[in-house]
Amino acid sequence: MNQQNWQRQLRQFVQDRKWEQFHNPKNLVLALMGELGELSEQFTWLDGEESKKIMNGPNKEAVEDELADIFIYLLRLCDVLNVDLDKIFNKKMEKNSKKYTRQVCQNWDPGKQSRLHPRNSSSLI
Repeated sequence: MNQQNWQRQLRQFVQDRKWEQFHNPKNLVLALMGELGELSEQFTWLDGEESKKIMNGPNKEAVEDELADIFIYLLRLCDVLNVDLDKIFNKKMEKNSKKYTRQVCQNWDPGKQSRLHPRNSSSLI
């Protein structure tokens, strides 16, 4: 990922418009939530199969725009909070691989257990 270049570009964009005053963590999180809501609108009332085909239909550009907005706000939030996305991504994936082992997940039967038990990767509930 080219996080630093994207953040530099975003920083300049924000500075050129004097928006720094609005880009505090709280406002960025709320804006991110708003964009997630706009993305979810594109999927409202679609069934599972229709949602898989959304990028082949008339809403493709709207979905792409909302995904880009979400990504932009996430990058901006990480910049303001001085968070390295690559680092936290790798850290979280390592945690998830220990929490949800391949063996447990492959043996999980959603018909018998409602979910994987998050505290004990060897037990299913």
